[in-house]
Amino acid sequence: MKSVKPKDGSGAPPAGGGGRNAEADFHGEKRTNETHASTTDPDARLYRKGNGKETKLCFMGHGLMENRHGLLVDACLTEAGGHAERVAALHMIESRADRPHTITLGADKAYDTQDFVNELRSMRVTPHVAQNINGRRSAIDLRTTRHAGYRASLRIRKQIEEAFGWIKTIAGQDKTKFRGRDRVGWAFTFAAAAYDLVRLPKLMAASP
Repeated sequence: MKSVKPKDGSGAPPAGGGGRNAEADFHGEKRTNETHASTTDPDARLYRKGNGKETKLCFMGHGLMENRHGLLVDACLTEAGGHAERVAALHMIESRADRPHTITLGADKAYDTQDFVNELRSMRVTPHVAQNINGRRSAIDLRTTRHAGYRASLRIRKQIEEAFGWIKTIAGQDKTKFRGRDRVGWAFTFAAAAYDLVRLPKLMAASP
């Protein structure tokens, strides 16, 4: 976070010297992606997951999981942003939507928007998205929720958190050692592939 400086070059160095790793107090200083950028990784963006969460300099990794075995079938990395998750999901599912039969896509409440749901339906993908009815109307209606498959998708989709947990902790992607979207993206993709390779022997051993 010390690398985040005003884009206009007006940032003053921390008082008291101390070189590159001098102590710095950012409390009360307003920082946005429009006015500030990292001097060490300009591709990274300031982002916080939700209210009360810490703002971090980061990218966003996305994964697409098949629901039979919990394997990742696609992964990508984007700039951090409020719409990044939905845009990435549409990008990853689009190449798999051109099939003779309808497929489903499970997702959490963050994906419950009219635009996202309509895009999926236009691709003949059934949106098994968790309903967000916190002071608003859900884009998912009875034509979807009445089916048993919808409830099964909501239960199974949570398995993707296991993949992200492994990628962050075991594969070390919670705090990447790389800089730049391309290099971080390759590391994230390799980590996703490694997760599948670790799971495959267990799945093969469990199969009859």
